[in-house]
Amino acid sequence: MNLLLSIAFVLCWSSGFIGAKLGAGSAAAVTVLMWRFLPLAVALIIAAGLSRAAWRGVALRDVARQAAIGVLSQSGYLLTVYYAIELGVSSGTTALIDGVQPLVAGALAGPVLHQHVSRRQWSGLCLGVGGAALVTTADAAAGTGAAWWAYLIPFLGMLSLVAATFLEGRSRVRPAPAVSMTVHCATSAIVFTALAMTAGAATPPTATSFWVAIIWLVALPTFGGYGLYWLILRRSGVTKVNTLMFLMAPVTAVWGALMFGEPFGPQSVLGLTVALAAVVLVHRTGTTSGDADTGMAACPAGHGT
Repeated sequence: MNLLLSIAFVLCWSSGFIGAKLGAGSAAAVTVLMWRFLPLAVALIIAAGLSRAAWRGVALRDVARQAAIGVLSQSGYLLTVYYAIELGVSSGTTALIDGVQPLVAGALAGPVLHQHVSRRQWSGLCLGVGGAALVTTADAAAGTGAAWWAYLIPFLGMLSLVAATFLEGRSRVRPAPAVSMTVHCATSAIVFTALAMTAGAATPPTATSFWVAIIWLVALPTFGGYGLYWLILRRSGVTKVNTLMFLMAPVTAVWGALMFGEPFGPQSVLGLTVALAAVVLVHRTGTTSGDADTGMAACPAGHGT
């Protein structure tokens, strides 16, 4: 059962990058994101009104904190991911840069949260960043049409996700997943609707491909990825989730190559292998030195990618 859950989680989470690519072919990033979150937020708010059990004891300050986490983990993160893909950065490269987030969070846990960070974790971070650099340069050399600065955008999104992870980690009160998801999605709906209306891009296209992408993004990465994240986190712990996060990049790279013809040459394979080696290096620490716990979990709402 755990194996099947892990496979489903990796596929659902990776599908977010593929869905972003599907949406980018028919509308601007802010349009896709607005129509992804607006109906979802309305549905979640109605569900919250019908069943208020999860909201009991949730203070206004807790909602405000969750809104801030939502801005970082969904609005800021997803906007950069979708915009980078819209500019021509491959879905696999974007996924790999996103996948470095647990290593960055784990390494920064020392100076930010005053937790022990081992040399093995710092080595893993350097190795993971090296793998991301290999894949990024391979993608750029393949002539995808993306400007050099477009490859910096996913890094900004990754840092936004890291900031959300630390903000969530410092929270004294952890609301139920239903509360967090509702606040995050409602916040994102407001942000993306405002951006789309400002840009004059609020009207959705009539193309079938656009609505297929919207249904894909709501059903697979949001409900499937988010729901399975929490299930696996509670059944198997943070280390298991972080390890699975690093499988997203190779799965997305292969998926993107097969579905969209994105570049996937020897250098990409090497970079992905190096990134996966970074995960093995970090997580082979087992229970020694608390390494399994200092590698912080990725902020779950971030994907929905």
